[in-house]
Amino acid sequence: MAINTINKEEIEKFSNMAEEWWDPNGKFKPLHKFNPVRIDYLKKSIVKEFNIKKTNKPFKHLEILDIGCGGGLLTEPFCRLGGKVTGIDASKKNINIAKIHAKKNDLKINYICSSPENLDLKKKYDVILNMEIVEHVNDLNLFIKSSSLLLKKNGIMFVATINKTLKSYFFAIIGAEYVLNWLPVGTHDWFKFVEPDKLEKICGKNRLKLTNLKGLKYNILNDRWNIHNSTDVNYIAQFKKF
Repeated sequence: MAINTINKEEIEKFSNMAEEWWDPNGKFKPLHKFNPVRIDYLKKSIVKEFNIKKTNKPFKHLEILDIGCGGGLLTEPFCRLGGKVTGIDASKKNINIAKIHAKKNDLKINYICSSPENLDLKKKYDVILNMEIVEHVNDLNLFIKSSSLLLKKNGIMFVATINKTLKSYFFAIIGAEYVLNWLPVGTHDWFKFVEPDKLEKICGKNRLKLTNLKGLKYNILNDRWNIHNSTDVNYIAQFKKF
C-alpha cells in the first residue's frame, strides 16, 4: 500500500504543462471549455445544500478546499463568490503559477504545495473539491480517507472524474487525445478511471454518503458541455459527511 497519494509521474506530467493553465487555447483547453458549466453546477449545489440566500457573495461563510487545484481555475471563481479558499497541489510549479495569477487579480487565496494526507487535520472545511484528480492519484483509498478527515461533519465533497467504461476509453482517450487533440497523448490512463459504484463504496467506508450523481456530456454540434443524467464518461458525484 502506498504511504502517500502522490504519483510522481503524474505530477511531472502536469508540471511540464503548468505554464499553460490560463491559456484557453492551450493544453488545458478542455478544462476551460467545461469550467463554466461545472462552476454553475457546483455553485447551485452548494447554495442548495447550505440553504444560502441569494447574494453576490454566497460563499462568504464557507471554508473551501480545492485538492489538486492546478493553476487555480476553480479556486479563483470560488474566491470571487466570497469563499475562504485554500488550494493545494503536489506540484510546486502549479502552485507558483496559481499564486502569481491570484496576485495579478488581487485575490486572497491560501495556496499550499501539499497532498491531502499531509495537511494539518486541525483545519476542517465545509466544502472539498476533488475535481479531475482521483484518476491521477497513487492510492485512491488513502486519498478519499484523507479528504474525508479534512471535511467538517455535514460538510460536502464533490468528486469529478471519468467512468471506467468502453465508451470512456473511446471518448476520453481515443477521441480527446488522438482524434480531437484536446489533450496531450498519455494524459489519461483508462485503468485508473473510477466507476461510480467503486467510488461510492470507498467513500461510504469513510463516512461519506452519496447524495447526487450527474454526468457531463459534450455536444459536438454546439461545442458545449452540459450537465446530463448519463454517467458513462465524465461524472460529478456529491457526498455528505455523516
